[in-house]
Amino acid sequence: MWQRRLNWAATALVGVFGVLWAGVVTFAALDTSMWLRIGQVVFGAFLVSWSLHKTSLLLRRTGAGDTAAGDTARHRRARA
Repeated sequence: MWQRRLNWAATALVGVFGVLWAGVVTFAALDTSMWLRIGQVVFGAFLVSWSLHKTSLLLRRTGAGDTAAGDTARHRRARA
């Protein structure tokens, strides 16, 4: 239960950090070269995309009818 909450918190933190990173680089770092700013914005976009990917994985894992983490039923075919 704690691990799931920490996963959500970490994912939200990385997403917010990625948006802030891109914003700071775009608007505050005016003295840097254009290529450096583009690279920093790409890094911010990578952080945001990772966060969205992780969010989709967490939503898929915590869907309706899901049991506790790591407690999934594994069915095997009965042999006659």
